[in-house]
Amino acid sequence: MRRLGYERYGAVGNDGGSMISPEVGRLDPEHVVGVHVTQLFSFPSGDPAEMADLSEEEQAALAHLGWFWENIGAFNVLQSQQPQTLAHALADSPAGLLGWHAQLMGDLDPGFVVANAAVYWLTGTQGSALRLYRENAIAQQRAAAGASEGEAGGAGPTTVPIALAQATGDFASIRRFAERDHADIRQWTTYERGGHFAAYLEPQQTAGDVVRFFDAL
Repeated sequence: MRRLGYERYGAVGNDGGSMISPEVGRLDPEHVVGVHVTQLFSFPSGDPAEMADLSEEEQAALAHLGWFWENIGAFNVLQSQQPQTLAHALADSPAGLLGWHAQLMGDLDPGFVVANAAVYWLTGTQGSALRLYRENAIAQQRAAAGASEGEAGGAGPTTVPIALAQATGDFASIRRFAERDHADIRQWTTYERGGHFAAYLEPQQTAGDVVRFFDAL
């Protein structure tokens, strides 16, 4: 962004972007004015004390996440363990690519599902997109190995202003865990309408939340 002439800019993300955008702020805090996301993927650290007084709402959020990984999480296992095996199949069959996408997007408008798959098919990026999962798995393995060897863990919480605009029915972020990972949460909103693909399902609502956050900075 600096090479393009922007001295101040913000980052906005959903899903994978909700993990990437906070890292942009971590890497360039002198120029990133704020980060807006639709999920804050902060999870229990393993300390039993963190789990002692979870509210019913927080317990339900963790239960929903557990259900997702146990029942629909096969895509993550395959993409993080054998991405190249899957890459050949998805690059060979547009019907297969569409089916792979539809397993997580089947309740959305068919035109949106087709358009989303077409982005990967027409650009030939099926394989490279899968690498995110494999690289993330490798990073987690290295972090775990470092922790077991007594190395200092983590880079500490992010420091740039953060905004969350989550929707009922999507993965519910838990604030006590999010505040451990992000030191400056300025805006935390839960909407009844929307879902995981909030920008598509409720574009005005999502855009309005983004504008409200950055206008206040």
